[in-house]
Amino acid sequence: MDILRLIAAILLPPLGVFLQVGFGGAFWLNILLTLFGYLPGIIHAVWIIARR
Repeated sequence: MDILRLIAAILLPPLGVFLQVGFGGAFWLNILLTLFGYLPGIIHAVWIIARR
């Protein structure tokens, strides 16, 4: 299941975070980071998925 989350995190970072934590603070932070730049959103999403 983590492989699917990582693929989702690369294609659409907020989706990967949502699949991991739901509508928590990390999800909204990832939306914000993705809006500021696609790469920060990917890094944050992969970090959230790898950490848990």
